[in-house]
Amino acid sequence: MISLPTLATLADDLTKGRTTARKLVEECLARIADSNGEGQRTFIHVDRDAALAAADAMDILRKANAAPSRFAGIPLSVKDLFDITGQVTRAGSRALDDSAPAEVDAPVVARLRRAGFVVIGRTNMTEFAYSGIGINPHYGTPKGAWNRSVGHVPGGSSSGAAVSVVDGMAHGALGTDTGGSCRIPAAYNGIVGFKPTQRRIPLDGGVPLSTTLDSYGPLARSVTCCAVLDAVLANEPIIPLQARPIRGMRLAVPTTVALDELDGTVARTFDRAMDTLSRQGASIVRIEVPEFLDVGIIGAKGGFAAAESFAWHRFLITSKGDIYDPRVSARILRGEAITAADYIEMLNARRSLIARTAARLAPYDALVMPTAANTPPRIADLAEDDKAFAAANILSLRNCTLINMIDGCAISLPAHREGEVPVGLMLAAAGGADRRIFELAAGMEDLIRV
Repeated sequence: MISLPTLATLADDLTKGRTTARKLVEECLARIADSNGEGQRTFIHVDRDAALAAADAMDILRKANAAPSRFAGIPLSVKDLFDITGQVTRAGSRALDDSAPAEVDAPVVARLRRAGFVVIGRTNMTEFAYSGIGINPHYGTPKGAWNRSVGHVPGGSSSGAAVSVVDGMAHGALGTDTGGSCRIPAAYNGIVGFKPTQRRIPLDGGVPLSTTLDSYGPLARSVTCCAVLDAVLANEPIIPLQARPIRGMRLAVPTTVALDELDGTVARTFDRAMDTLSRQGASIVRIEVPEFLDVGIIGAKGGFAAAESFAWHRFLITSKGDIYDPRVSARILRGEAITAADYIEMLNARRSLIARTAARLAPYDALVMPTAANTPPRIADLAEDDKAFAAANILSLRNCTLINMIDGCAISLPAHREGEVPVGLMLAAAGGADRRIFELAAGMEDLIRV
């Protein structure tokens, strides 16, 4: 496994002249092009010439002491869901091949560029972001980091985003999260993924899955890396992250839904992390969260994702439905049967859910639970078996979806030890507690794997 520097390390190397932006970009491009690697399946488009030109520009600005930030020149990947000037946004599909190129960058892409980050290319994803598994029949499926010789799913829908980071093809990634699409790939690949409070980051310039649940967030190699990228995406100052001491943390483990049907490895890894945190002085309380039972009821007919995706796709899927991945089109088409009355009822039920859950979580610093209930399945086991795919998809998405439904924020941290199958630990809270979640995560990320 290649060395995986953090954004802070790379920024120091750039500042002190130990490397250049051009060198960083060239190294990433070489890894993408490596015929023995996952680059061809990880990227839908590589912007080689533009990335090198941007890197050279950042090197010139740094020499003139005019770099837009200390991170200027660091290459990032962007999920194929976002508009980039002059490029077609395909959202991991072939149905949008003949769409017009974007005229402007999505605001989040523009903010990354404004900070000097270099966009190296567009990463593969589940078609139209509609699964937590990451399989894509159009562009191939990048193998996750675990047990490459066998081939396990990368997690979705930000599949290529996670693989680009873990394989050193980029040093951070822009992803999306509607029901775990930043956090699940992070958990399956042993990196960090963050889902912000939705209202903090603009959703313009991206192909929607669910306008109610969508949020845009980073995948990276450390909590601090994600905090830096999150600040840029939210157009907030990059403030040094102060890790909270574990002693005194008030953590709640929800026993409702979140611990059901856990894979044995996930359960053991999670329990070990809880034991470690408890020994270090955290107060860990197991609580019932009956509101989580409402999530399944609200989504019984397909939920917001089905209703809102059908509204966006209804004309495209009529003319080009045969091009869609059948597993995706079947889920979108569930939305056709959701009536206006059903939708209004869902909105009202969610408002109540958010208020009741916020009150229940108020005494605690964070909820803590496994990010995904399963470990990454083998690609071959799901490729042709729709029942196995559906079961694995539900287990991958379930815990993360709870947080999107309560309009919360959450982070996934690697909880496994080196050599073990990747397992993510999720810290979550009600909306608006993003900074607290980062501080708590920074305090525990090195210790929960001991």
